This record gives sequence, C-alpha cells and structure tokens, in this order.
Amino acid sequence: MKKNILFCWLASFSLMAGLHAQQNQKAQNPIIFADVPDISITRVGKNYYMSSTTMHMSPGVPIMKSTDLVNWKLIGYCYDTLNKAGVDAMNLDNSKSTYGRGSWASSIRYHKGTYYVSTFAQTTGKTYIYTTKDIEKGPWKAIEFKPMMHDHSLVFDDDGKVYMLYGGGKLRLVELKDDLTGVKEGTDRIVIENATLPTTPEGTRGGLPAEGSQVFKVNGKFYLFNISWPPGGQRSVIIHRANTITGPWEGRIGLQDKGVAQGGLIDTPDGRWFAYLFRDYGAVGRIPYLVPVKWVDGWPVIGDENGKVPMTLDLPESKGLIPGIVASDEFTRKKGEQVLPLVWQWNHNPVNELWSVTARKGYLRLTTGRIDTSLLLARNTLTQRTVGPTSLGATSIDVSHMKDGDFAGITLLQRNYGVLGVKIEGDKRSLIMINASDNKPVVAATVPLNQHVVHLKATCDFTDKKDVADFFYSLDGKTWVPIGTQLKMAYTIPHFMGYRYGLFNYATKVTGGYADFDYFRIENK
Repeated sequence: MKKNILFCWLASFSLMAGLHAQQNQKAQNPIIFADVPDISITRVGKNYYMSSTTMHMSPGVPIMKSTDLVNWKLIGYCYDTLNKAGVDAMNLDNSKSTYGRGSWASSIRYHKGTYYVSTFAQTTGKTYIYTTKDIEKGPWKAIEFKPMMHDHSLVFDDDGKVYMLYGGGKLRLVELKDDLTGVKEGTDRIVIENATLPTTPEGTRGGLPAEGSQVFKVNGKFYLFNISWPPGGQRSVIIHRANTITGPWEGRIGLQDKGVAQGGLIDTPDGRWFAYLFRDYGAVGRIPYLVPVKWVDGWPVIGDENGKVPMTLDLPESKGLIPGIVASDEFTRKKGEQVLPLVWQWNHNPVNELWSVTARKGYLRLTTGRIDTSLLLARNTLTQRTVGPTSLGATSIDVSHMKDGDFAGITLLQRNYGVLGVKIEGDKRSLIMINASDNKPVVAATVPLNQHVVHLKATCDFTDKKDVADFFYSLDGKTWVPIGTQLKMAYTIPHFMGYRYGLFNYATKVTGGYADFDYFRIENK
C-alpha cells in the first residue's frame, strides 16, 4: 500500500513538474526587457525583421532579425552617422547636443524584392528613406527630403502608389514621388480630423493626442494603429480601418491594459496574428510586448479572452538577450571580424581617430582630443543597453597613460547619471563615484588609487520599477568593494532613452591622454 501511495505521489510530482516545464518553455512578456521602443516589424517568409529608435546614438536605426518573434539579434543599422557635417548637436560641438532627438520612430517594409526603412529627425528637420536588396548584409542607400513627417507610416498600395500617413491628433496623408525623393505637389491632405476621439471626447484638454501611426493592408482593408494617452487614463491603442488609404476611416479602442501600446500587426507563417507593442517601464526604458490578436467582424481584437495583455505566450521561450541584443566584449578581434560588434553604439557621432581596438591588442583605447566640462558633453562614450529585471556591467581600465585632469571609467548614462571612474590630479590617481540622481552631479566618494589597473562595476535593479543602481570597484578583479551612494535612476524626457552602460574618457586640462579598457562584461538575470 505504501509503495502504491509513493508511486502515485511520484507520478503526480513528475506530471506537475512536466507541466511546469512546459509552462516555462513558453515565451514571457516582455519579450525584450530592454529599451527597444517604436518598433516596426515585417515578415519575409519565415524571417521577421524589426527596426527601432535609438535617436542620438550612432550608428542609428537598428535592424534586428528573428525567426520566432521572441529571440532577436542585431544584424545592422541603416546609417553610421546622421548628418555629421555641419550639425553641432550631432557631434556634441559648441556645447550643443541632440539628446532626445536625432532619428525617431521608423517604418520597415518589404516591397517587390526591396527592403525600405523610413524615419525622420527633429535635429535636421528631414524625412529619410533607406533601401537595400539585402537587409542582412546591405549596403543601405539613403534618400532624404523635407519636410519632416512626424511618426509616419510608409504605405505601398496595390496600384503602385506610395504614401506616408503621419501627424499627431490630426492625421495627414501625402503621396510620394515615383523615385521616393519627395512629396508629390498638391497631395498633402487631412484624412482623419481627430484620430484621438475613440479614447478622448472632443474638447477634452490634456493627454497625448493620437500618434505613432502604423498602417497595414489585410484582406483588402487598411488598418491604422495609433497610441493616445487620455487625461487621467493610460496609454491606449486606437485602431482605425478604411477601404481606401484616403478614407473615410472608422475608429475604436484597441487595447487599454498596463499602458502597453504603440505598434502594429504581424502574422506568422502558420496564420496566427499578434500585435507588437511596447510599455514605458521606468528607467530601463520602453520595452516590447507581444499580444495575441483575433479577427472578429473584420476588426483585429487584441488581448487574451479577457482583453488583457497575457504574461505568457504560445511562442518559443526566450534564450536571453545575450548576445543578440547586448553582449560582453573582450576587445580581441580576429581577422575579418567587425571592429565593433553591433551591440555597441556611440553617444552622438564619434570621432573615429580618437578610438581604437588595434592600437593595443585586446583593449579598447579611448584618447582625449579636446577639453570637456562634463560627461554629457564628452565625445566617444561607447554604450550598450541596460537590461532587466537585473543586470550588471563591468570593465577593467589601465590608467597608465592618462594625463592631468583626465577622467575615465564606467557610467550609467541618462540625464540623472551615475559614474565610477579614475581621475588624474597631478601625479595622484583617485577613484571617484559621482551621483547625479537629482540632475545635480555630486561627488559621493573619493578613494586614493595606488595602482595602474582597476576593475569597475555597475549593477542595475529594474524589478517592479525599483530603478536603483550601485557601483563597485576591485583591485584584483576578485574582491569587489561598494563605493559611493545608490543611484536612483529615472527616465527623463530630455534624454528620452533607457539607461545605458557606457565607457568614457575625457580631458579637463590637457589633451592626448588615453585610457585602455581590457574588457566589458555584461550579465542579465
């Protein structure tokens, strides 16, 4: 009898364990716990391609690939630099910057063998269209023209005409020239007078008007996705549909849950549909979600059976964001490898002659070329995304060839930044932790350094929007010592981006000194 009871218990335990394992094998929302906002996705055969926003970073307009909508890998960028010549803000020249601007929401499309990615930039006041036959290898060709069309969606109609639908609240439509080099004269028209109406009654003050347009054609009808933020409410999905691109359009609320909004539609090869959206999630940034879609009476209905965002999805489980979205780097390069892996982006346009991964084998060298007054105006800060729910970034730095006044180390980059670095003052070296939680840089700790090599680490906790970070140093790479005060991270509109790990070196007195970074290692739990 006892044996039978034990057998039944073991069988029941095995069954529960098996069911639990199956549940764990499902994808989890968010599908990417990192700052990948304004996503636009297209499917070509069994492959999905996604573009996103990285604004003031270079290179810009990242392109990612997936075969299952869950596991994504960076495969390229549409441009290396955005209008480098003559734009001080892009180059951090003359105390100017383009934080929170640069290139914004993009639209990715595949049409008759060519990939198209369009975007726009407040910094230049222009609209851009990038094209390639080979999205995984490039090259990308660029077209640019005025005016800047805010949050536009690129539309290829069946009759061969190409449109952009754009704007906020009052949505407009233009037809593009046949060669896509500009707008056809006389085609700019209003197609929806007040796209915000499904969520916000006429005359209501406050809130965010409908924007973030993405247009899709399904079974002969056009579907337009927008986001709005009604006063006192939450970020919401608005869907309009029409028989022709010029309208008339009828609209309704598509989703109101957890603030998950802004995005569009994607189908799978086996006929399933999803909405790809994102959620503002504090200091880590704007993180992507997938939500199942059913078609009812010609409308896409977003959400589970209760109209909510599910936390598990009937898709393959995530294999993690390393190394597809973020990755460690030992700065060793084999013949034929990229000089910098795609996970890296510079804060603004880089000065290429002042950095190298070949000057010293196995090291990233950052050399100073001018006097700077602060981290946020310093050039050649090399960055990667932070990731949630918790992560850490660590580096080792050789300060032997830094000069008087130089400051180099690791940062968590946003307006309210945190820094741990080595400062040179005459013949003395000091570890300095700076905490700018209140947008006012405060030296929170100073520790004398009596050696040339030191290890630095920053840890982030975004669990339930806790949004705190701590810094540590090590003299031997094994024993870590906390330093300074805890950084309270905050997502600020001036920067409009989630926190990033950054490696930096800038001069405050004389130029020509350099810091050698031995590695950058990132962990995500």
